[in-house]
Amino acid sequence: MTIELGNNIRSLRLRDGRTQEEVASSLGVSPQAVSRWEKSICYPDMELVPSIANYFGVSIDELFGYDNERKKRIDELADRINRMNRENNGEDVNMDECVTLAREALIEFPGNETLTAALASVLYNAGYVRRGEYHITDENGFDRYDTDLHQTYPEWHEAILLYEKLLPGISDGAERQNAVRKLIQLYANTGDYDRADSIAKTAPPLEGCREWLAASAHDGRERAEALGKLLIRMIAASADQMIQLLISFRQDMAPGQTADAIRQALALYDTLFPDGKLGGCHEGAARLYLFHSEFQWRTGDKDGAFRSLNSALENARAFDAWCSLPEASYSQPLLCCVTVTHFSPRGSDDRLAPDLPKVWPWWQVPDFDDVAAEMCADPRWADWERRCKET
Repeated sequence: MTIELGNNIRSLRLRDGRTQEEVASSLGVSPQAVSRWEKSICYPDMELVPSIANYFGVSIDELFGYDNERKKRIDELADRINRMNRENNGEDVNMDECVTLAREALIEFPGNETLTAALASVLYNAGYVRRGEYHITDENGFDRYDTDLHQTYPEWHEAILLYEKLLPGISDGAERQNAVRKLIQLYANTGDYDRADSIAKTAPPLEGCREWLAASAHDGRERAEALGKLLIRMIAASADQMIQLLISFRQDMAPGQTADAIRQALALYDTLFPDGKLGGCHEGAARLYLFHSEFQWRTGDKDGAFRSLNSALENARAFDAWCSLPEASYSQPLLCCVTVTHFSPRGSDDRLAPDLPKVWPWWQVPDFDDVAAEMCADPRWADWERRCKET
């Protein structure tokens, strides 16, 4: 670890607009001594260090630069944990190693909020990857979480405790929002609906969200850009929530009705993107077409099911192409001011299209095994799967 004492004394002195003579006078040393400290020719006597820290209004760790080294190490660990956690996207790639790394990081830095949040997120994901999310149908035909089963998941119990410990001390920001979102989901998964609802009620209404407020914060071109981004988010979210709603009614809707509802969700994209160029929303459309194919098959429309699979592939390829651009824009006139910068453009190894057969039908409720077996037995499935993997 590099000791930055001399550089830090100089930086703090300049921060406060003080001369070496003023610092020396206050500390009872010569200006030459202060000069030698700043040049790292020598260090102050250890007995003087607390007085120097107090003089500049910083901690001793900050004075020595230890806080910067500590923060750098914590950020490196958190980035590594979060990156590894993302690799376990629906399947166990290295979940055990990820959990171990997160626990070891907290042993190194006990009680650190960033690393506690990282471990909680890993355990949240581990419950899904190792055990899965299960649903049952209640006496009224509505979809519900299998809370009795979910309550047996040790990963989710520990994640809940960690998030409950974190929330009181986390200030508003992305980390808090992420913790709130996941804790609400964990409460719901395990049947603690009252707590989930009480936290949800502390969030601002839709009109208070970041995207909505950004549109109110500007005028001119900036307002047009913010409104365009808001519309894109709302259309994508509305389509997703329509699917969540029809899943809730799963026992009361015939396959044909479900297929119609999915088409209505797809039509939302047509409203904002009449030219069919959806940009980042191609990902959502690809998922909808995957889901649509299942219920078309259930209704006997087997040709339609494979047309939907082909549409899913077209959208996935369009999304992959969009994400490969460092900067992308929309052709729709309403969205002409919206530009998206991809700071880390996706490469050939990070594409949606090759994963389509593996993630089909995306929303995997109700049980789809019967349809999966039948569709996979159709020769057209093998051809579609082959085309998904083509570059």
